[in-house]
Amino acid sequence: MTRQDVRAAIVALAEKLKQAPTLPELMKHAGIDRPEIRKHFGNYKQALEECNLEVPERGRKIELDRLFLDWAEVVRAFKKIPTVFEYERRSKYSARPLTRCAGSWNMVAERMKLYAEEHGLAGEFRDVLELVELQPGGGQGGATVSSTEVAAEASTERQKDSRPTYGALIGAWGHVYGPTNEGGVISLFGAMAVPLGFLILKIQTEFPDCEALRAAGKDRNRPVKIEFELESRNFLRHMHDPAKCDIISLLGA
Repeated sequence: MTRQDVRAAIVALAEKLKQAPTLPELMKHAGIDRPEIRKHFGNYKQALEECNLEVPERGRKIELDRLFLDWAEVVRAFKKIPTVFEYERRSKYSARPLTRCAGSWNMVAERMKLYAEEHGLAGEFRDVLELVELQPGGGQGGATVSSTEVAAEASTERQKDSRPTYGALIGAWGHVYGPTNEGGVISLFGAMAVPLGFLILKIQTEFPDCEALRAAGKDRNRPVKIEFELESRNFLRHMHDPAKCDIISLLGA
């Protein structure tokens, strides 16, 4: 490729992405490798400057709304929930931002479904959400209905019966019944902390819920950050950053 060819490829990709591409994005979408950049420009920063483009920050964050729209476009193209390989073959981005957001690729579909429901996009992307529910487990660890429907049904049942509801009988650690809410999970963890190898430093209302020390061998402890949830899907619903939490302590899937 000539110098002009490389410049044209960078500018074209920038117009497609609506921002200056990172070098990995350029390599993926334009097939231009590092030796080609070094040959003509010396480094990638110089190449972008010659194209009158701002150098992107390393590890640039991609907003969730853009990730969702791109993911939904890929789902529609394949007419199914894509694998990592399929997504990266069709998407503007790598799978890393979505995986980082959801915690693992297996949780991406559920994370995107929750995003659509909570931002009023369920109608516009009904075809996409139906494909999420058609996959094994319905995108919800075995549930076959949406989280909105589950919540609505539970609320209706509570209105019909005003009697208190308890969790499963456990009769241990000072608890007669198992937790039915996040507060119960925190209480049970506090009762079991020492046998489990934890020493609690602080419980707080902001994310993450707890700072603690975890046993890491004889006379060794490591600091950990813990988030408590009744169900794992709530971690996605609350849009927590998995990178800022070491452990998720929960009761259900």
